[in-house]
Amino acid sequence: MTTIHLGSGVSYADALKHQDAAVEALLDGSGGETLFLLEHAPVYTIGRQRDQSSLRDPAALPAPVVETNRGGQATYHGPGQLVGYPILDLRERNRDLHAHLRGLEEALILTCQDFGIPATRRDGLTGVWVENRKLASIGVGVRKWISMHGCAMNVTANCLLPFFAITPCGIDGVVMSCVEQEAGRPVSVEEFADAFVPHYNGIFDTKRGHP
Repeated sequence: MTTIHLGSGVSYADALKHQDAAVEALLDGSGGETLFLLEHAPVYTIGRQRDQSSLRDPAALPAPVVETNRGGQATYHGPGQLVGYPILDLRERNRDLHAHLRGLEEALILTCQDFGIPATRRDGLTGVWVENRKLASIGVGVRKWISMHGCAMNVTANCLLPFFAITPCGIDGVVMSCVEQEAGRPVSVEEFADAFVPHYNGIFDTKRGHP
C-alpha cells in the first residue's frame, strides 16, 4: 500500500488524472494499491444524477462545479479539508462496496478519537458525525471493481463557510463541523493526515477479503 501526498491547492482535474492513472495501473498489473492525500483548490462536486437540487443555484456558487462519477449529492472541497482517494482492488475484498464505505468511516472515526472527538456513524447516513454535526463526507466510485474517489474530512474552520451555499450531501438542515472545533484546539491538515494513515493501513492493508 503506497501513500502519496499531493499537497495543497490541487485542482479536481489533476487529482482525477492521478486516480485514473492509478486505476489503470492496478488493472493492468503495473502498479499497486494507492492512497492519495491532498487539499483541493476550492470546488463543488456532485455525482452524475438527474436530481442536482442540492447545488441550489450553481451560478451563484463561489467556486466551480464539477460533475463526477462518484455516488452522492453536492459537497465542497477546499483548503482546510483532508481529502483521501483510495485506489483499492475490491476484487480482493469480496467485491463489497458496503464494507469499503464502512472501512473508510472506521478509519476516520478512529482518527477523530485520537483527537478526543467522540465521532460515530448515523443510521442510514454515510459519513462521520458527532451527534448531528457532520465532520466527513464520503462518496466513492468503482471501475471494474477498482475503487476511486473517497472521503473528505473537515479539519480546520476555514473550510466550513462554503458549505452554506449548498445543501451538503442533499441533507436538509445538516450542520457541518470540523476537527478543530470538536477538539477545541487548532489542528492542521498535516497533523490529521499523519494520524489517519496508520488507521487506514490497519483497516485496508490487511489482506484479501478484508474489510
